[in-house]
Amino acid sequence: MNRLFRNILAASLASTALLVAGTGHAQDVQARTIKFPSASNKGHPQVAGVEKFAELVKQKSGGKLNVRPFPGGVLGPDLQIVSGMQGGTVEMNVMNASLLAGNVKEMTIFDMPFLFSNVKEADAVADGPVGKRLLDRLQDRGLVGLAYWDLGFRQMHTGKRPIAKADDFKGLKMRVIPTPIYVDFMNALGATAVPMPFTETYTALEQGAIDGMTNPLLNILDGKYNEVSKHLTLTNHMYTPQAVIVSKKFWDKLSADEKKILQDAATETAGYQRKIARDEAATVLVELKKRGMIVHELSPEEISKMRERAKPVIDKYTKEIGEPLVKEVVAEVEKVRAAK
Repeated sequence: MNRLFRNILAASLASTALLVAGTGHAQDVQARTIKFPSASNKGHPQVAGVEKFAELVKQKSGGKLNVRPFPGGVLGPDLQIVSGMQGGTVEMNVMNASLLAGNVKEMTIFDMPFLFSNVKEADAVADGPVGKRLLDRLQDRGLVGLAYWDLGFRQMHTGKRPIAKADDFKGLKMRVIPTPIYVDFMNALGATAVPMPFTETYTALEQGAIDGMTNPLLNILDGKYNEVSKHLTLTNHMYTPQAVIVSKKFWDKLSADEKKILQDAATETAGYQRKIARDEAATVLVELKKRGMIVHELSPEEISKMRERAKPVIDKYTKEIGEPLVKEVVAEVEKVRAAK
């Protein structure tokens, strides 16, 4: 009887300990609202990622952490959002990783022209030691990097004049992401680079302030650029990983449990978001053709000309971000290619 009593008592104490532990955990998660803007419109895989993240955070926090998506660039351009994050007025953002090169110059590595030939190579770098180190370095600039999502390979689209060969870039005013490597790359191709926030580009194309721009396929359909761009040229010249970032001022207020919830949700969402982004990209090209865009596929010879013209840009930024880092990334890419 005593033995039975001891077993019951032990079980009761164990249950009480679990309850206390659970209560303690709940006390480490406070009710918070997290603003999470994105430049793309609702329905875009970028926004679907934000929504999935919000769902996971709510689930993992027992409803205490409330992530509020703000799609469509309604809170302003990405670089303005970053300033707000550094000042502590905005909690999160997802944006082209290369736009963070002004904070961590090594982020430029993701914009090296023709560095990646497929998403497996890009994922190996983003998810490996290099990608993690780059996210970690953001903390010195008031930001915390959690994960990389996907936006796809970039193409060219123009209003009136097609780009059917490498020489067709000459004389075109082409909008680029406002970072130095994009400007140098487009100028090296023979075009005139026009740095401009993404949120201003549709109107610029419509009014003829620019002749064209670069975009992943997903963005072309999402932003209805087919309405103001007649020609689409497939170049796959750069890959665009998306960095999921948090304001460090906000991050430093969080408990260890809250930080883990956000990190785990961002990592879990990465697999989900990449899949839907890549699945959708496979169907977008067909849809753009249906909507009247004329698609041009450059020959291997013309792509080689683009690569050749990009070499001085690659050399310049290899020196700027450091040859050891570039070699490390190239080695990782070669490893993936060798495993085929």
